[in-house]
Amino acid sequence: MTSANAVPGRAYAVWGVALAVYLLAVFHRSSLAVAGLVATDRFDISAAQLATFTTLQLLVYAGMQIPVGLLVDRFGPRGVLIAGALTLTLAQTAFALVDSYPLALVARVFVGIGDAMTFICVLRLVNSWFPVRRIPVITQLTGVTGQLGAVLAAVPMTIALRELGWTPAYLLTASLGLVVTVGLVLVVRDAPAARTIRGDAMSLTRIRTSLGDSWRQPGTRLGFWMHFTSQFSATTLGLLWGYPFFVRGEGLSPAAAGTLLSVMALALMGAGPLLGRVVSQYPWHRSSMVISIVLAIVTMWSVVLLWPGNAPLPVLVLLVVVVGIGGPASMIGFDLARTSNPVHRLASATAIVNQAGFIASLLLVITIGLILDWRTPGDSAAYTPSSFRWAMSAQYVLWAVGLTQLWRYRRRTRAALLAENPDARAAMRRLG
Repeated sequence: MTSANAVPGRAYAVWGVALAVYLLAVFHRSSLAVAGLVATDRFDISAAQLATFTTLQLLVYAGMQIPVGLLVDRFGPRGVLIAGALTLTLAQTAFALVDSYPLALVARVFVGIGDAMTFICVLRLVNSWFPVRRIPVITQLTGVTGQLGAVLAAVPMTIALRELGWTPAYLLTASLGLVVTVGLVLVVRDAPAARTIRGDAMSLTRIRTSLGDSWRQPGTRLGFWMHFTSQFSATTLGLLWGYPFFVRGEGLSPAAAGTLLSVMALALMGAGPLLGRVVSQYPWHRSSMVISIVLAIVTMWSVVLLWPGNAPLPVLVLLVVVVGIGGPASMIGFDLARTSNPVHRLASATAIVNQAGFIASLLLVITIGLILDWRTPGDSAAYTPSSFRWAMSAQYVLWAVGLTQLWRYRRRTRAALLAENPDARAAMRRLG
């Protein structure tokens, strides 16, 4: 390793603690996925009402991205990350204790707020502590390692709910937030040379200018549509509808459904480092990678939804593997934001990209709930394979929009790069 690429041990310590917070945030975000059917009984709610939990959480998460990005640019990632960890702990505690639907909705709103305050902070720390050539790989490792939270929210959370019950299971997970908060206070620094970094105060005019400048960059928009198009299928399955789809739509046992969700998360984790390595070596082809992966996802969903009767288990395994790869594919959008914007607005540009996939997921979660209620009104126990095929087909609308915009901004981004540097194509085809 050259001195330019050398990474001090302290960088890995800072990253590791911050990553633990993100992992816990993903766990809290995903914990309702295997508790959906239990939640319908606990709160006596319909499919659309169940979807409202995730809808609100995603809405808050997406809506908080730009404010959080601006806060990170202004106050530094460490302070925002500590606030996020404490918010998650209090929100999950409340979700464990409440027994009414309206109060549970409030708790999930604050889960979304705390969740929104983690990932952007971790990426900002990565950009501050690691050399440029290592950033794509570390970014992918951040995303895929964080998805261990989704793995822990599948089978282990299913067991905890069965053995301990709703309140003890959620209180146990909430207590982990205190542990990671202590780690943040003791270990994390905003940068190697400073414990905390403060940006310039930002007026409304400066905020509008900063966001406008970021959005006008074609690379930021391309990153936005990468994230939008490749992430929503995995997010929707992992957060809410995967477990009911596999149990009621495909006739699997609860254990098999939970295992498939774990396989999806493991596929995401396995593909991430490989994609990060390829992105660092072939940056010119970042959009081609994303488009190819999205087309593979569309193909696998088509096979499953068109299969006569329940799809065989090997086909469902292949589905979740391919869909899982969409997670790290969406993170390629952050590399576009990084290379298209100056450091002083990096967090806010990252926030613009990061909200895209969650906006798409939000739209899909709502639509699936509405279609299921339309096809099986008033009875979640009556979900049929046919109703789920109708509901899951809503993804094709989002894929059509996303792929169209991907192709559009891919051309604009490449044209802008070549206008600035005619040799950019040759330079970026392969970086050794």
